[in-house]
Amino acid sequence: MLDFIFSIAVLIMSIVIHEVSHGVAANLLGDPTAKYEGRLTLNPLKHLDPFGSVLLPAILVFVRSPFIFGYARPVPYNPYNLRNQRWGPAVVGVAGPASNILVAVIFAAMMRFSGGFLGSSFEDMVFWIIKINIWLAIFNLIPIPPLDGSKVLFALLPPRFSAFELALERYGFFILIILIFVLPGIILVPLANFTSLIIRFLAGV
Repeated sequence: MLDFIFSIAVLIMSIVIHEVSHGVAANLLGDPTAKYEGRLTLNPLKHLDPFGSVLLPAILVFVRSPFIFGYARPVPYNPYNLRNQRWGPAVVGVAGPASNILVAVIFAAMMRFSGGFLGSSFEDMVFWIIKINIWLAIFNLIPIPPLDGSKVLFALLPPRFSAFELALERYGFFILIILIFVLPGIILVPLANFTSLIIRFLAGV
């Protein structure tokens, strides 16, 4: 039970850090929308989505899913306020996964250089923090809307692919649902394996 509560708590805070990072990046690039709406805070109550932040990950933990993910209310931002109209949205998009990678690297360094001083129970907790943050980062970099990777993809595509962008924006959510719940072997299993490799590289476990 304690493992269950801890996993949900780590996921919630990791999602909050992820969303706040989007808002901070947008603010630095010229769009203060998130700041004005009070979303540049680590207070989870400002960001939580009852289903995406609590119920969905709880179900995944309960059924012993090999992957755990969730989402919060997206931090609002206006891309037209960004100083760089082409790359600004991509930077804002990458900021979320980058924050999760940073959290994972910090805790992985703690585990790697502790020399076993932390104790097995605490190391297990640190491992979950690393795993959840790496998974969130990799999952969100999938280039399918509404995930962050789509912002990078759209910044890289030349203008002649605008029709493709519109189609992906329109149907991306449904494509994602199919890939997650109907055909998980296509994308989630490889991502889970990739996550394990990164964790092994970072933390040496």
